[in-house]
Amino acid sequence: MDRRTLLGGSAALALAATLSPTPASAAEAVRSLDGRPFPDYDYSRANKLPREMTGWWTKSFGTRTARIYISPETPIRSYFTVIAVPEKSDAVLREWRRIADEREEGLFVLEPGPGGWGTPEEEAAYVEAALAFFQSNRYFSIFGLHYLVGYGAGGPALEAWAVAHPLRVIAQAYVGSSGLSKEFLDGYAPRTFDGETDGYTPVVFPPGFDLIRYDETVLPTLYADPDRRTAGPSLAYWRKANSGERWMTSHAGPIAKTVVRHGHVSTRQIVAFLTYYTRYENFFAYGNQLYERADYDRLGIEVHTMTVNGYVREYLVHRPRSARRNAPVLFVWPGNSQTDKVFLDATQWWKVAQREGFVLVVVGEQYGVNSVSVSHRDSLQFFRQLRETVIARYDVDPTRFYSTGQSAGSSVTQNLAIAFPEYFAAVASTSFTAAPDAAGNVTLDGVSHPASNRPIPTYQIYGYGDLAFLEGTLWDSLDNQLDSWARYHLRVNQLTLADVVQEGRSGYRRRFQTWVGKRRGIPVVKLTKNLYRSHNTMAEECPLLWDFLKHYRCVPAPDGSVTRYHGHRRL
Repeated sequence: MDRRTLLGGSAALALAATLSPTPASAAEAVRSLDGRPFPDYDYSRANKLPREMTGWWTKSFGTRTARIYISPETPIRSYFTVIAVPEKSDAVLREWRRIADEREEGLFVLEPGPGGWGTPEEEAAYVEAALAFFQSNRYFSIFGLHYLVGYGAGGPALEAWAVAHPLRVIAQAYVGSSGLSKEFLDGYAPRTFDGETDGYTPVVFPPGFDLIRYDETVLPTLYADPDRRTAGPSLAYWRKANSGERWMTSHAGPIAKTVVRHGHVSTRQIVAFLTYYTRYENFFAYGNQLYERADYDRLGIEVHTMTVNGYVREYLVHRPRSARRNAPVLFVWPGNSQTDKVFLDATQWWKVAQREGFVLVVVGEQYGVNSVSVSHRDSLQFFRQLRETVIARYDVDPTRFYSTGQSAGSSVTQNLAIAFPEYFAAVASTSFTAAPDAAGNVTLDGVSHPASNRPIPTYQIYGYGDLAFLEGTLWDSLDNQLDSWARYHLRVNQLTLADVVQEGRSGYRRRFQTWVGKRRGIPVVKLTKNLYRSHNTMAEECPLLWDFLKHYRCVPAPDGSVTRYHGHRRL
């Protein structure tokens, strides 16, 4: 979409209004999070922050404060917009609150000190402390990457944080800002990102590899009515970052824009610019990717709930116009703490569904370790209910049901494949493998199930810098969960490691190294190592998964057995 379209047309609502030191609404209470107990679990609804957290809140950071707004329907791991205001603006925040309510999102408002905003250097400690709390606390949870909006003198302090943490910002907008100095920007521009991610296997780059610089990190930027005398260095910095071939847009294409508009720009035009984008992976630069955000209304993405074992669960369904009669179905299991809505955008599976014509079903998780996070629970029962609902409600082909997932969601997929292979024609997932234990069982959500010892086509993609039990390859001296997964599936397909052959490298910067085991010439066990990512998946991997899955069918017999096909060939 052309950004001129997003920013064109008449202004829907005023951006600036008379500033006032009063709260966002004089009649609305602003409660404090200082010393407040964490919210209780709210099982009355699915994938929402607890009702008690709805409304305006304030949080102290030394002598300074920040405010938080949580709309009544804000999901767990919601998108938030971080706003730096020049002073407590009744009109501006009222408008942002209306938009947050409409979009079911949250706001985090940075406020100036008694003397107004200082320089970016003077404000760094406050902004760092406030955003550290914002990104990790027990009162609410966020998508993981954010939208930034800075007004007037608050703009440079927020922009300075974006320059220092570009992997954590989806898109940014500054209104009436003076921008940052060339000296400040030059202090960050040449810094580079390495192959380290805390808690995961380090990625070792090949000799001569060019590390990503901070000023090569794309970040869509809107400058509205900038100070023409001083904003030049900031505009030059972001124009460079958003130009040319970049790692972060290797899959989506050159979508990152730097837009300058002189004169009036409305709040809703700012929102349109920002929310065109989404982004995933906030630690490892080489897996960080900028994408187009899914528009549920335009795409017709359905949000449903059902009760599973006494708990309300959410799930998403996308049946694109390209899905014909007897369409295949892909069930998607997000990673631990990743909601269905997070994962829909993070993986871009909706785009693959549009292109390939299948029905997409994204599973929503249940409350996890606290009241603002989620994890998998009752997965077997949930799938069985989902399967029957999908068959009854949509025109689909039950012989072409597939499963995928990331991390803990891959664990669900791979364990279902081992214990209940009859449920799927094939499975393909990322960053978690499974295999039977010494007793011949697998565990799903704490429940033990015997391995079926029956074959099912399976594909796994993992990262060089992934979980420790996925380190290496199938041919090194390490014997870990990657090897045990391969041994099980090769054995039930009457293959050995000697039958697995390496295919050519593929993908952006030849990042994908692939091996495949074939039975009668048909791929049945496939493994790909992404040489330039850590644990989190990438949307570039989803077409690879689908290209594997889409060829398979399984036809059940009355005795419970299945006959599998690859195209018209019987396995």
